[in-house]
Parts: sequence; structure tokens; C-alpha cells
Amino acid sequence: MSPSWPWFSQHQQLKPEHEMSIPQKSRFGKRFWIILGSVILVIAIALGVGLGVGLTRNSGGGGGGGDNSPQPPPVNNTNATEGTFWRPEAGTSWQIVLQYALNDTTPDVAVYDIDLFTNPKSTIDNLHSLGRKVICYFSAGSYEDFRPDSSDFEKSDYGKGLDGWPGEWWLNTSSTNVRKIMTTRIELAKTKGCDGVDPDNVDGYDNDTGFDLTKESAVDFMTFMAIEAHSRNMSIGLKNAGGIVNSTLPMMQWQVNEQCVQYDECDSFTPFITNNKPVFHIEYPKSAPRISSADNTTFCDTSTDADFSTLLKNMNLDDWYQDC
Repeated sequence: MSPSWPWFSQHQQLKPEHEMSIPQKSRFGKRFWIILGSVILVIAIALGVGLGVGLTRNSGGGGGGGDNSPQPPPVNNTNATEGTFWRPEAGTSWQIVLQYALNDTTPDVAVYDIDLFTNPKSTIDNLHSLGRKVICYFSAGSYEDFRPDSSDFEKSDYGKGLDGWPGEWWLNTSSTNVRKIMTTRIELAKTKGCDGVDPDNVDGYDNDTGFDLTKESAVDFMTFMAIEAHSRNMSIGLKNAGGIVNSTLPMMQWQVNEQCVQYDECDSFTPFITNNKPVFHIEYPKSAPRISSADNTTFCDTSTDADFSTLLKNMNLDDWYQDC
């Protein structure tokens, strides 16, 4: 989820407290015990499957993880939708590097998406001198223990860990303290001269976070950040979060998407293209960095037909890329 950390089962055994002795003789025959044992086994399996489903597909209140409600209505807050800021068009070329501080500016692309914290203002100034626009990445929906402002978070601000991302936990995006920190990050982006911000991990409503995060709360969080960015003359994009595309489209200037071809969900993001806003799209082929012809066909043909700005990248988002 957060490629810049240097971004890249438990078993329970039931032990009976008492040994059960079976009587030497019983008034029930052998056939009865076989049938009874089979019934008990079926019940145990059914309970086990039900418990497993409940644990792995938690959609309950406090745990979060799976808001299947309809998308909230489109945001019409003019503080979130209006302003003087950069508005890229669909088809804009780009590069994204999050694994480390940018050290190669030779790719001739219009936009660079780079990490807010690891890149100094001088890097952004240099990109501007080359005629590039700069999007500054930070994780808005997760706590990362290696960030310089990590001590500003309160323990109550973060919940369950992000699966597969050590040192990272989901944030309560409704927390006043969390929003204060995100405001400070957006101000840092302004100070460094970023043209826009790329806030990651805003789809907590679709994950098991430990909080009761919903699509409605995600839209509210994005509205808050759009107001903060636009008031500083910076643009902002939606990262993944296909479940709130239509809700946030009026206030977002682009979409950064990962793996919509792989997961067959690119249609969710075409409203951006329809509104002449770019979909900065990434796929992570297993054959990278030596892309096979099959992978090139699979990942490029569909997305470029949809006018997405598609890159093939390594999962760690280093500086290697192949465009489509």
C-alpha cells in the first residue's frame, strides 16, 4: 500500500480438559454410534466454515471491511470543486517513483508522481525547470511508523495493520488529529512547490481497518482534503477507491489507479476519461522488467483503448517503467 517504507498462521489446537471414557457396553448398537458420529462431524464442519467466513469476510460495524452500499451522491461543495489550480487532461503522460528519492529526470513525460517526504524542494524546482508538473504522494489513510511526523499520531488514531505492509496501520480518517496531520502534510506539499497531491489508502471502507469506515466517510475525508489542497492552489487526485469515483469526480482532477486490468475493474474509472481527466494507471506484470509480448498485450491494449495513461512498473515502484 505504501511503497515508500523502504517500501518493499497462527494455529489453535483444542485440547480437552478431561479424557472421555467410552463404556464397555452400551444399549445402542454400532450402527447408531456411526450415524451419531457422522451427524456431529457434519455440524462441526458447518460451524467451522461459518466461523471462517465470518473471520475472513468481516463486514460488521466496528471492524469495517466491505461497504456494499450505493455510492453517495456527487459532491457539490464549491469549496471542494472550484479554485485556481492545475487541471491535467486525459492522456497526459507520466512517471511515478516512490521507492526512493527521484534520481533520474530523463523520462520525457509531463508529470512526475514522487514521494512528499523523501524528495527535497530542489528536486521539484528542477522538474519545474524542465517543464514538468509534480504530484506529491503521501498516505492519507494509513499510519506509517517510519515517517518523520509519525510521533504526531495518537494510538487511538490507528487500528489494524495493512496486510502485507509491515509498519503500516489503517487510520481513523474521521479523527480530528488525523485530519490536522493531513493538513500539515498538504501545507508541506505547498511549501515544496508541488502542483498536486496524491493521497493514498483512502479506501478503508473496503478493508478490515478496525474502524467503522464507510463510503460516506471516505467521501467526507476526500472533500476535506480537496478543500485543503484547492485552497492552496494545488490539485488532488483519487487513488484507487472505485466505490466512490462518481461521488468524488466533481472535486478530483485525476485518478491514480493500480491493477484495474488485472482485477477487471477499469470500467469503474472511465468517468474520469469521459470528463477529460486523466487516469494515471499502473499494472505490475510478473514479467517486469522484461515484459513478455503476452503481458504487453494483456495490460496495454485494453487500457490504452480506454485512453488511460498506462505504465508497466515493478511492484516496488522504482524508476523502471515501460509505457503503453
